[in-house]
Amino acid sequence: MKRLINYTKEAYKELVQKVSWPTFSELQSSTIVVMIASLLFAVVILVMDLAFENLMKAIYSLLY
Repeated sequence: MKRLINYTKEAYKELVQKVSWPTFSELQSSTIVVMIASLLFAVVILVMDLAFENLMKAIYSLLY
């Protein structure tokens, strides 16, 4: 039990004293970058999905 309390105290001390937290403006800019990257990734996956769907339709139309 003592080890758990010690671990909790040291983890709290590290989070308060050693971790450098981003400012609000840095957090906003990082959030915007992540949102844009996620949107681009989603668009790329959509294009790949549509291309694969059309390719499979073409293959199936040749076979059946």
